[in-house]
Amino acid sequence: MMTKRIARLLLVFMSAFLAAGLFHTPVHAASSSEQPLRPVQVFDVEAGKVVKTIPNDAAFQKMAASWTKSITGLAPQLSPDQACSYVYRVPLAKPATVKAGHISVTTSDLFLFYCKEQPPVLLAFDAERRPFLFLFKADIAPFIKKVGLPASVG
Repeated sequence: MMTKRIARLLLVFMSAFLAAGLFHTPVHAASSSEQPLRPVQVFDVEAGKVVKTIPNDAAFQKMAASWTKSITGLAPQLSPDQACSYVYRVPLAKPATVKAGHISVTTSDLFLFYCKEQPPVLLAFDAERRPFLFLFKADIAPFIKKVGLPASVG
């Protein structure tokens, strides 16, 4: 279950991605190998908009796979005082199934929430666009370094 702040945050960044034409309904069919990967986007929560677009590549795909493989469970309710500064959208080359307990979500996009002094959280939408927040244990430092925002993790 999500708090009102997280629900509002989801609404704001989904609106920004929709306005930029960057948010798509999850695709459950294999992608054509001829289609280029959609770019990785960085959404600045304070600014309320996508502030950086980066070409997607095999390194981003490998990092995203490590995140889904290291899922430890559903994220507990997040408190309203948590300062999430960035949300990263990583389109996947092919749909991935994210599992936690009895929950199984197949998605074509992963959203990484970066909140200062809190563990990172993954967001995935199911086919009905219902949001699921997951905790995971993979290191996000290489991802943050590659993206360049924020300047450092911590």
